[in-house]
Amino acid sequence: QVQLVESGGGLVQAGGSLKLSCAASGSIFRIYTMGWYYQAPGKQRELVATITRDGGTNYVDSVKGRFTIARDNAKNTVYLQMSSLLPEDTAVYSCYANIRGRGEVANDYWGQGTQVTVSS
Repeated sequence: QVQLVESGGGLVQAGGSLKLSCAASGSIFRIYTMGWYYQAPGKQRELVATITRDGGTNYVDSVKGRFTIARDNAKNTVYLQMSSLLPEDTAVYSCYANIRGRGEVANDYWGQGTQVTVSS
């Protein structure tokens, strides 16, 4: 019973900041890559950022320099610090994690998503 729960979404004005959090819980042996994806209205779900267990990061070009992904392995948590937000960032943001459960191989898990709305 591995579960990912996101928090931190909401409504913010353009130029503002939000910090998203995603905590994994359940029977976890080890969490490998974690990340964030978003889906804007009328568009497909796309990668925002990923981070490996050792801290290597990858970002979509549109958020480089504005968003920062980080993780706390002791807390089984991944964060997305979002700054200089634009209306174009409005989307449902979903947490992703590749997790090896106790007595299992690694599998992909997804959170339910959290809405981020950026107003002009």
